This record gives sequence, structure tokens and C-alpha cells, in this order.
Amino acid sequence: MISLRMFVQLLVLSIQSGWWGVASSPTDEGALRAGHGEHGEPGHQEPHKDSYSTFASEFLESRYLSDDGYPFPTAPPVDPFAKIKVIDCGVTKGCIRYGKPGCDAETCDYFLSYRRIGTDVEYEMSADTDGWVAVGFSSDKKMGGDDVMGCVHDDNGRVRIHHFYNVGQWAKEIKRNPARDEEGIFENNRVTCRFKRPLYVPREETLVDLHLSWYYLFAWGPAIQGSITRHDIDNPPVSDHMISIYKYEDLFMPSTAYQTFNSPLCLLLIVALTFYLLMGTP
Repeated sequence: MISLRMFVQLLVLSIQSGWWGVASSPTDEGALRAGHGEHGEPGHQEPHKDSYSTFASEFLESRYLSDDGYPFPTAPPVDPFAKIKVIDCGVTKGCIRYGKPGCDAETCDYFLSYRRIGTDVEYEMSADTDGWVAVGFSSDKKMGGDDVMGCVHDDNGRVRIHHFYNVGQWAKEIKRNPARDEEGIFENNRVTCRFKRPLYVPREETLVDLHLSWYYLFAWGPAIQGSITRHDIDNPPVSDHMISIYKYEDLFMPSTAYQTFNSPLCLLLIVALTFYLLMGTP
């Protein structure tokens, strides 16, 4: 039985050799008789180059066929989620990092970025958790009466963007979700997401206008069957000043362990101990 590869090769040869049912007309035959002169003489015609056969031979080369002779797709793989670029922090977008000094979007306990795109604000969030990560917009640094956007990892492995409203110390999900162009991923035990939200919204209790400045509340924690539970730490971090989406800052907030190490009293004790060890005892 003839293979597909051999059939393709015969097809190309037949096209190039004129075996594909192409008959010469009397006009063509007369033109050939008139073309017996030397180059440059009247009646001479250069042989016609069949562009179609050239294209066919190139298109049906063996590199487009598998070992069995069947065509396979050659499109390159597409990255389903573009990684967050921290090199843009403080330049083309604002960033807030919480964790170890020098951490980035893949190593911080919590990471948030924001930037304006037309009439929208794009947010990127990431946290060291297998459940959920969220940001709240507050007028007083306290939880309660806050507009909250959260990214939740469900049992099917998907990361979805939800809209919440803080009622006291718990978050109530709101059906009206202003998020769009949402995408998320759960990888390396981290929930990461990206979404856009309108800069201006109709006046409503559960939504705030992002063109105003707000204190940002940061939280993350576990989820059960796609529903958020209590955040991981008792006192989630809060921005020390109101954040404006018109000012691209690159802020770092040390986690609890590094806050203790960097406290003035701790540093004073370290200096005193070092001086004592260097001087020695009498």
C-alpha cells in the first residue's frame, strides 16, 4: 500500500512535471515554435516558473509531517498566565510587598500591584496560600464596611475573582462583581490573579470609587470548597497611608518576624550585646 508521504511526493512531482491533466493549447504550441531563437532574439521566451508547484513542494515538505506521514500542528505553546513583572514596580505600576526584605511576587507572603489602563484599574495579587488572597479598600484602617476584591482557589483547581463587603469581622459575598478580564492560577502553593475594575462606579454602598485614595487592607487564608475562611494571621497588614492609584509607589512592609528584628529596642539590645562582647569583662 502506498504511504501518505509517498503520495504527497508523487503529487508534487506530478504538479511540477505537468502530469496533472494540463494539456498544451495550439496557442501555447505556436508560442513554443516562435521561441526557438537565442536569448535576446525576438520570439524567445523564458521558461515559466510554476509558483504554485514551488509553494506546494515547500508546504508539503517532510518537516510538516510526523513520522507516520500525518500532519501535526506547529503553533507554539501559549503561556496561560503571564508572570507578574516586579521590574515595573514604582515605574509603570504601584506595588506593595509584605514579607521578607527583597521578596517579589513569587516569594512575598503577600504581593499587590495596581496601574491605570484607560478608565480601568488593573490589579495583580499573589499570596503564599492554597485558598484565597484579597485586598480591601478602607477609610479608617479597620475591618468593617469595606469594599473587597478576592481571588479564590476552588476545588476544581480554578482561581476565580469574587466581590465581597466586610460586615464587621466577616466578609459577605456580593453578587454584583465589577471585575473583568479576570485570570488566575494556583501554582507552587500560591494563589495569583489579575483583573480589571472600573475607575468610576455608580454610587453604591458596597463599591468605592478608585479615583479616591483609600487605606488598603491585605488578607489571605484557606478556602473550603471555594468558600473563604478566616485569614491566616490575626492582624492582617494595612497600608500606613492612603494609597492613590495616580501615584505609583513601590512599598515594602516587613512581616511580623522582621518587624520584631527591626524594632528600635531589638536593635539597641544587639548593639549593647556586640559592645559587651568586643570589650569583654574586666
